[in-house]
Amino acid sequence: MAVYTDVTEPQLSDFLKDYDLGDLLSYKGIAEGVENSNFLLRTTAGTFILTLYEKRVNKGDLPFFVGLMRHLASRGLSCPLPVEARNGETLGELSGRPAAIFTFLEGMWTRRPGVAECRAVGRALAGMHGATADFEGHRPNALSVSAWAPLAESCGPQSNRVEPGLFTEISRELAEIEALWPKDLPTGVIHADLFPDNVFFLQGQLSGLIDFYFACNDILVYDLAICLCAWCFEPDGAFNITKGRAMIEGYRAVRPLSAREIEALPVLARGAAMRFLLTRLYDWLNVPDDSFVTKKDPKEYLRKLRFHRGVKSAADYGLHLEEA
Repeated sequence: MAVYTDVTEPQLSDFLKDYDLGDLLSYKGIAEGVENSNFLLRTTAGTFILTLYEKRVNKGDLPFFVGLMRHLASRGLSCPLPVEARNGETLGELSGRPAAIFTFLEGMWTRRPGVAECRAVGRALAGMHGATADFEGHRPNALSVSAWAPLAESCGPQSNRVEPGLFTEISRELAEIEALWPKDLPTGVIHADLFPDNVFFLQGQLSGLIDFYFACNDILVYDLAICLCAWCFEPDGAFNITKGRAMIEGYRAVRPLSAREIEALPVLARGAAMRFLLTRLYDWLNVPDDSFVTKKDPKEYLRKLRFHRGVKSAADYGLHLEEA
């Protein structure tokens, strides 16, 4: 359950007095997401999403996130739009937490994405990268390559409880990734967490993107590598090259990739798998079993990391290199 902070009806009614959203009709917790408390909110003015930002989200980053969503909406990208209070502010406080209200985005996320969905996500991701080219906000990626070794060290030999020899394997892999990591590719604002549950579809069409709370500045094509990890593997762990090709084609149809970006895709995908392996591993080892945080199996991304380690070129993701 993704509700870590409870909200009473009197508290919420009082909070809504600062908004032109009419009277409260109902509200209920949303049982998805891992970082914040989210509620489906219905008032006489319509349906909205109420988000309370929990301790795992840095309060100082909230203006960046809210400003980014507002910017993307102004550029025509479908995403939740922050609702302004009467004083013009989009951030308030509720139940001792920073809080904001967002417009409701119609659609549902797909549990079993197919080729068409992967192509649509590639196009939407490239569209987001283009839409943020003139966004003035800046947020360093706190979970980029320089953060992985300290995160691995914080897990330490305990990692071997998940799989024998894992700490040594991670250390060796990190050294290789850091040595190969590109330093001269185009950068900009990336989503950094565009998993299937953060993309909505309605009647077979992509209806919008949500959950920008890992968004930051980093290598643009690294965002595509994250999506290849998140969307293009089957439940049995096999990489679906048809989905990979569709996703890359969808992206390139909106934002062409340079030869250097294509060449770097395998190491960026290794890095993407390492990033999610390490954050899952840390939670697996350190978050109590009775906490509200949903712990996800780190072995899923260990298997993906091993796949990417064996990739020789972007052709293994479905890209025909003669088209590059």
